[in-house]
Amino acid sequence: MPTKTRCEWCLSYGEFINYHDEEWGVPVHDDQHLFEMLILEGAQAGLNWLTVLKKRAGYRAAFDNFDANKIVQYDEQKIAELVINPAIIRHKLKINSVVKNAKGFLKIQEEFGSFDQFIWQFVEGQPIINNFKDRHSVPAKTKESDAMSKALKKRGFSFVGSTICYAYMQGVGIVNDHTVDCYRWKEVQNNQTKH
Repeated sequence: MPTKTRCEWCLSYGEFINYHDEEWGVPVHDDQHLFEMLILEGAQAGLNWLTVLKKRAGYRAAFDNFDANKIVQYDEQKIAELVINPAIIRHKLKINSVVKNAKGFLKIQEEFGSFDQFIWQFVEGQPIINNFKDRHSVPAKTKESDAMSKALKKRGFSFVGSTICYAYMQGVGIVNDHTVDCYRWKEVQNNQTKH
């Protein structure tokens, strides 16, 4: 049986292959999942995505399964516990940003009815389907990620620079950046939506 052609970036580690095959580029409209991915992409800043993927279960346990209503209640004692938790990335600014971003997330839900409505507006509700032949053609940021970053920062979010926003857009299927030779490029267009 012939092996499937995949995006070049995912071939080094098993964790990458699973994430690539099951999640990356699949349009997400579930608010909690959208929030989780925004936090994880922010946690990656300055690090490798593999580091974050390996700690994903630890993040879910440490941050109440990304329940924003619980996260906004975190006090100094809880932050101090998180800073010494080896299951997550122990970076105080990043940990504080989770609480800050949870507050912004809840305000957006209140204002727009859902975070989904807000975050998909940057592409008018439809994923951008790119036609890149290799990973070197894929941009680090775009005008859409610039706009998203600016809007999130204006609402008090942190660790949401344009490059982080673009990686987020790729992860939650706001853009399809699978290379055209990858078997997932076509599959994620066939409404494999993650609700």
